[in-house]
Amino acid sequence: MTGADLANLVNEAALLAARHIEDAVHQRELLEALEKVQLGTARNVVIPEAERRRTAYHEAGHALLGMIQPGADPVRKVSIVPRGRALGVTLSTPESDRYGYDANYLRGRIIGALGGMAAEQEVFNVITTGSESDLETVSRIARSMVGRWGMSERVGRRSVLPSDGEPRMAGVSDGLLDTVDEEVRRITDDCYAEARRLLRDNRHKLDAIVTALLARESLDEAEIYAAAGVARAARRPAAAPLPDASTAPS
Repeated sequence: MTGADLANLVNEAALLAARHIEDAVHQRELLEALEKVQLGTARNVVIPEAERRRTAYHEAGHALLGMIQPGADPVRKVSIVPRGRALGVTLSTPESDRYGYDANYLRGRIIGALGGMAAEQEVFNVITTGSESDLETVSRIARSMVGRWGMSERVGRRSVLPSDGEPRMAGVSDGLLDTVDEEVRRITDDCYAEARRLLRDNRHKLDAIVTALLARESLDEAEIYAAAGVARAARRPAAAPLPDASTAPS
């Protein structure tokens, strides 16, 4: 966050503390303000029970894959309270900044982002519009891996997709662009298969998170790990936002 972002966060937290009739800003208000600033204001809408349950599985899929994948950013909160355009949200934040990323870490990010869609398909055998922002994240990371960061053997160690402008203007052939698309498809398909496998193998943990979510609507970090029966990993360095990353909720 920039200084202005932090100032906005603290101002929101101070307003919440005043509403709670507190004489100081506490961690509760700061976390509440973070959700509002990053994810949007909670909406008071009536969600049909079937859709509420599907949303719970979607968010639990994200959360569980974030908890069981080595090196993943810790899961801080899971909620099925509608915010902004999203019906639910899973919030993961790093322990500290890191500015380099390897292919395994990036694949893990893709697998985690696909967790909501994978959970819906595993449990309900459906794919819904709720994965739109997840797929945007997945496509951005996979295309950067292949076309910008040299992480594809077929494309090789070269930058094919410029951060700005049309690749054909830089002399990139249509054939090479087709190869990039094929490699992006391969990576995302492999990661989706892995997401579904992990959820199948840990279905009891997925169901346990959903049960807790439907009962309480929002779970903090300790409650999420306790519900899943997953031990919280030791603190470790994690990643700053990826280049060109957005922070759209799931």
